[in-house]
Amino acid sequence: MTANKPGDPTTLNRLYGRAKGKPLRKGQQGLVDTLLPRIAVPLEGEVTAERLFGHACPLHFEIGFGGGEHMAYRADLLPDHGFIGAEPFLNGVAQALTHVDGDNGAGTPLGNVRIHHGDALEVLARIPDGALSFVYLLHPDPWPKARHAKRRMMNDGPLNLIAAKLKPGGEFRFGTDHPVYLRHALMVMRRHRDAFDWLCDKPADFQRRPGGWPETRYEAKARTLGHEVWYFRFKRK
Repeated sequence: MTANKPGDPTTLNRLYGRAKGKPLRKGQQGLVDTLLPRIAVPLEGEVTAERLFGHACPLHFEIGFGGGEHMAYRADLLPDHGFIGAEPFLNGVAQALTHVDGDNGAGTPLGNVRIHHGDALEVLARIPDGALSFVYLLHPDPWPKARHAKRRMMNDGPLNLIAAKLKPGGEFRFGTDHPVYLRHALMVMRRHRDAFDWLCDKPADFQRRPGGWPETRYEAKARTLGHEVWYFRFKRK
């Protein structure tokens, strides 16, 4: 994967940000040691539904799944679909694994989830073109300073890749509570109108969370801080 040149948003992003936080609890570490190797996305080669799940199925890809609650909700809602999530933050991966494992017996283990602990774009690049039904980018790091704009996931390079991997009619969902990132994202999406249709007829379409889109911990935190949250759905032409 190519890193951005200074000031150039057209190439793919380099991975920025922390990779690990506070020490994992014993149960979380156990899941990282035992469950993650069993459901990890292969580090090399093509990434297909057949390779990951043993059969053809609609594929979903979440970029930076945080604690994994959105991915787990969608995977439980759509058991016949396959879900791929990528997250560089180990603590988030550990939390997602608890959901996949069935929340310590409180829920049903999820057999339709595969996880990559690392760079989402590296995995996305290995998915065949037109193979994805959904791509999710929810509350990404806003990198609000202008000099850091090239680090944002919503830039031309990543958007070109997302467009290539989505099938015609596939959906790209994006959510944020950060006004600077919002303006930047809409500016970038305007440059990609030849690839995407914005599924929006009125303000309520991006001011209210659509059905089947659960609240994440990051969204809940934003609301407690008094932030407005925006939801966007784009269909691949």
